[in-house]
Amino acid sequence: MTEQRIEVADVFRCHGQEFLDAHGRGLFREQRRALRDIAICRTAALGGHKCKCDHCDYEEFSYNSCRNIHCPKCQARRRAKWLREQATCLLPVQYFHVVFTLPGGLGPLALQNKRVIYTALFRAASAALLTIGRDPKHLGAELGFLAVLHTWGQNLLLHPHVHCVVPGGGLSPDRSLWISCRKGFFLPVRVLSRFFRGRFLQLLGQSYARGELTLKGRLTPLAQASEWQRFLESLARTEWVVYSKPPFGSAVQVLKYLARYTYRVAIANSRLAALHDGSVTFHWKDYAHGGQQSTMTLRAVEFIRRFLLHVLPAGFVRIRHYGFLANRLRRERIPLLRKLLGDDAPHEEISPVSTATSTSESTHDTDSHENADTQNAHVCPACKKGHLVRVAKVCSEPSPFHDFLRICQHDSS
Repeated sequence: MTEQRIEVADVFRCHGQEFLDAHGRGLFREQRRALRDIAICRTAALGGHKCKCDHCDYEEFSYNSCRNIHCPKCQARRRAKWLREQATCLLPVQYFHVVFTLPGGLGPLALQNKRVIYTALFRAASAALLTIGRDPKHLGAELGFLAVLHTWGQNLLLHPHVHCVVPGGGLSPDRSLWISCRKGFFLPVRVLSRFFRGRFLQLLGQSYARGELTLKGRLTPLAQASEWQRFLESLARTEWVVYSKPPFGSAVQVLKYLARYTYRVAIANSRLAALHDGSVTFHWKDYAHGGQQSTMTLRAVEFIRRFLLHVLPAGFVRIRHYGFLANRLRRERIPLLRKLLGDDAPHEEISPVSTATSTSESTHDTDSHENADTQNAHVCPACKKGHLVRVAKVCSEPSPFHDFLRICQHDSS
């Protein structure tokens, strides 16, 4: 198997049953669904269609995608559509990248309360930017930005953080002026960090008071008010990391960044190096040692366990817009801002194709089901003259992993 391209789906199919035997009782419904969907993505189990060359006798089968938001093969088309929408909102200003990270001590609580903790992360990070941005001591302007939740590190362990892409300035309170930040400097990260920590702990305390938190296993002692208070105090003494990277260059560079950081899953198929003797080897960057490129080998069951840590609750939105980029405001605000910036000419759409193809989940990850029309125009790989034309529908077939998939379909207790 190491001679061909390895996919997350291969690991799931080969070792999914072993994983369920060891950890199945603790899975929630969305994790089981992700395990099942990724395992059968673009296989005969989902059906598909047959294409034939209109010039020679070449035929090929294209199977449908699972469309699960956690599948490494099902993100490129959604990402391309989203990037086209973002291209229309770009402004002719410098852009900044700000990252808000939760401390490691919140990891166990986050795993049991994903919706509560990750919602609080979004709310605290956005409040920090919007509040500090409005403060006359800093910028005194209404900001606009998008925020993307990532819950993983390069080693697949839990590392919840939010990436924010922010134009370097904002709209004046009377909406008559664009206020730019200093060149190369956005907002003080120490001030952002303090506000972020305070707001998050405030939100966390409110959730606790309302009884919204699950506290099982080793977290059971936190149900006692005294233990909970000690827990909050320890978090308040911790330095919370907020990192502001240097500004981007052109709008195309902003889109390249967005192509890398949006609609991603915990690990791309391109990072997998080998699946052998029950172990998975993958490439990773060791940021503790200057981003050094290395490889890591995990038992397949542990690899699956780490991957499923990052499955989100059903319906959870992991890309959000705030300020003048919020969905209810940007249609009005963007034309006004372009006028104030002297860029009120019709905006030329920037194609996201070149930005998306630089990522590891790009051209080979298009959705065969959604791409039925474009599939007809593909050049035949055999004769190089004809085009592949869709000629028949292929019905779904029983999977050789029937027992494993049947177990996945059951909801967790």
